Amino acid sequence: MNTESKRIIRILISLCGLFICLVLYISYFQIFTADKIVTSNYNKRQWINEENILRGEITDRRGTILVNSVKTDKGQIRDYKYGKTYSHIIGYSSREYGKSGIEAVYNKELLDLNDSNPIGELKNILSDGETVGNNVVLTVDHEIQSYAYKLLGNRKGSIVLMNPKTGEIYAMISNPSFNPSTLKENWEDIVANEDSPLLNRATMGMYAPGSIFKLITATAAIENRETDEVFNCEGSIKIDGYVLKDYKGEAHGQVDLNEALAKSCNVAFSQIGLEIGDSKLRNAAEKYMFNSSIPFDLRTAKSTFPGKIDSKPELGASAIGQGKVLVTPLNMAMVASAIGNKGEMVKPILMKEIINSNSRVLKKNRTELLSRVTSPEIAERLKSMMIDVVEKGTGKNARISNIRVAGKTGTAENETGKEHAWFIGFAPADDAQVAVAVIVENSGKTGGTEAAPIARDLMRKAMQVLSK
Repeated sequence: MNTESKRIIRILISLCGLFICLVLYISYFQIFTADKIVTSNYNKRQWINEENILRGEITDRRGTILVNSVKTDKGQIRDYKYGKTYSHIIGYSSREYGKSGIEAVYNKELLDLNDSNPIGELKNILSDGETVGNNVVLTVDHEIQSYAYKLLGNRKGSIVLMNPKTGEIYAMISNPSFNPSTLKENWEDIVANEDSPLLNRATMGMYAPGSIFKLITATAAIENRETDEVFNCEGSIKIDGYVLKDYKGEAHGQVDLNEALAKSCNVAFSQIGLEIGDSKLRNAAEKYMFNSSIPFDLRTAKSTFPGKIDSKPELGASAIGQGKVLVTPLNMAMVASAIGNKGEMVKPILMKEIINSNSRVLKKNRTELLSRVTSPEIAERLKSMMIDVVEKGTGKNARISNIRVAGKTGTAENETGKEHAWFIGFAPADDAQVAVAVIVENSGKTGGTEAAPIARDLMRKAMQVLSK
């Protein structure tokens, strides 16, 4: 073979190699990257589609329109009908500031861009504005959501109300909030606000849980130790020189596990944590989805239980929901749900279904089991303890006439010096239809006085609305 032939063969081999690389890159792009680029806020072609497709509606579970698009001489504008009430769920769709919330997550569906290829896009462009996007139906109930927004009022914090059996979210509130209808006019003030109104506290807010974490410690206790032990609470306990106190130093006297939960006794639960050890406590927390990403329609932060705990004071603090333990309100609503659902934690659902302009269902979210947090027998024991919390313990303000409520209060210390007020629970206790998590940031009050009444009123209202 002469030199010229060898050169030709090398060139052919190089060209074949380049061709194979090109095919591999195009395949990788189509499979792993194309969707992200199509739906990216920075993709200008996305707005070309918006000029030619009437963006779909977002409705509540009963068909109440929460947002739709209105044609104007300059194209179309998004009409957010309830302003701040849904700002962290629906989000916004803005040329200047991009997209967030459901508007971002289901942008492709709202524009009916399932044919996200050149031919499909050409069809949309040539349609002369006649194409209509698909509608997103949420699991949220507008009457319940509006009532939850009213209950939280001007307080900073969050509320999550869900169905423990199906995972459907009936209400999700985060405050401070913003009005997506006036986003352009108020953007500078919104981003400069130190209270972070753009933050969805329900899914992304990270808080010390305080005593609501004791349900997880109680789960580990029942699974791993003798639970008939009685503790003597004198209002405080010294652990390797560190003094851990009960709220306002209140002494509870002789308490067993049930009484310790009902009275929210820090002394007892810190000792339980020391006896169980960090490994078993962490294992229980991780069954409740701590240190894991929760699959959800919106972005979620991970609730965290610290890695190996070396000091006894830190372990004692972790067992009562202090130290380095941090949670999201969504996760804690799921904790209550799992106990009310016989130990089974289901995936939370916000998008109920996608339907086209002819009301044909294109996609539907279905209930999925996420974790078996404990056995049905232990869940029943925890439920009984939570009923005692409401009927004769710190959660009395969550009682509902003629309906048994199971719950747990929390008063969580934090760096501001003003405690967060928590309540999580479910009702009816014997056949849970709704589960709730309420946090009021930096209230300086107990969970029993500040958060429990909100949870009570919301659960009562929700059961009335859902029974219609």
